[in-house]
Amino acid sequence: MITAFVPCRKGSERVKNKNTRPFAGVIGGLVRIKLEQLIQVRSIDQIVLSTNDEEVKAIGRSLGHAKIKIVDRPENLATSSASTDDLITYVPSIISAGTVLWTHVTSPFIGAEDYDEMIEAYQKALGEGHDSLMTVTKWQKFLWNEQGPVNYDRDIEKWPRTQTLQPLYEIDSGAFITDISVYQHLKDRVGQKPKLFLQEQQKSFDIDWEEDFKIAEYYWKGQSHSF
Repeated sequence: MITAFVPCRKGSERVKNKNTRPFAGVIGGLVRIKLEQLIQVRSIDQIVLSTNDEEVKAIGRSLGHAKIKIVDRPENLATSSASTDDLITYVPSIISAGTVLWTHVTSPFIGAEDYDEMIEAYQKALGEGHDSLMTVTKWQKFLWNEQGPVNYDRDIEKWPRTQTLQPLYEIDSGAFITDISVYQHLKDRVGQKPKLFLQEQQKSFDIDWEEDFKIAEYYWKGQSHSF
């Protein structure tokens, strides 16, 4: 049993009506796009849409698909001050068994085929000693903190070729996959040895600011989509 968990709270401090406003001409916006994508994922059995937003619920109901289960999100978990850790602890109360794929409507460029590929990679990774999977992007650039470089040694070479720099990986929050037991016992959405699933930059694009929304619309309009 594989369940997609889609958290979608009402309101956005940075992008007004981010989840539900029309996106690149799509009525129902990012919520509709993501639900349509997840419906098409062959290996997903159920989609849990966790929300306190009546408009989000209406969009979910309008699709009329048996996979979609709408769950009222408690108000204490729907405020801007609610932590992700609190939401993680809540998940086992609405998903009791199987594998959980946590994803967000703000990642519109991750499509059905991508989710199928992630799930296949996760299942393979279990046999390789991993206990979870999360999507990442690779950074192989000159990266510093206030003390100096973090991925190369200037005492050895001041400006090495970028190809030789130690790669670092950014968690892009596109998807997290693990068994519900990890949520129950570790209070986390990844286990102790997650598989890093590398995504290209556009797939990892996350809409967090108004400018992001406009950029994503531009790219979406330039592609052919059937969700």
